[in-house]
Amino acid sequence: MPNTISITIVEADRDRAMQIVDSLREAGDFDIHVVSEPSSLARQVEHRQPDIVLIDLTNPSRDVLEEMTLASGPLDRPVAMFVDRSDAGLSAAAIEAGVSAYVVDGMKPARVKPILDAAIARFRMFQRMRTELAETKKALEERKLIDRAKGMIMKARGVGEDEAYALLRKAAMNQNKRLADVAEALVSSAGLLS
Repeated sequence: MPNTISITIVEADRDRAMQIVDSLREAGDFDIHVVSEPSSLARQVEHRQPDIVLIDLTNPSRDVLEEMTLASGPLDRPVAMFVDRSDAGLSAAAIEAGVSAYVVDGMKPARVKPILDAAIARFRMFQRMRTELAETKKALEERKLIDRAKGMIMKARGVGEDEAYALLRKAAMNQNKRLADVAEALVSSAGLLS
């Protein structure tokens, strides 16, 4: 994130919004924008591309929570949600929707900065986990392709697994391509011929 963190605050009550802004100004140098009309949140977030979104809700419902979460882009940035009260299941729904911090008992100006820091840290942790999961899934898919290609070579050439792998690896080196790319080409070509 850049040196000056940009924050979009979603708060309909002007006095309450100003308390949050004042609290943040005391805690550091932030680029702060207040959205008072939640219906324009998605457009505002798209336009401003903030580093973090702070949402203050007095009385959340599952629909409002879902709408706010989707509009704030929780997979693109940390989202901290402050609620005055929470019914059973709302906190779990918020976390599942990607909210980085879900704080019950409203937004207290003195707690904003530590919660902001925690939301950013949690978001980064989940972002790393999502990246690692995507890389692991890709590696597994590539492994499956290589195994299929080896099986095709074994069947076509009547050779063992080690020799089939060596042939596949040699072809990849000769073509200056990744092993998975050569395996994919072989599997695709075989699919066209059958």
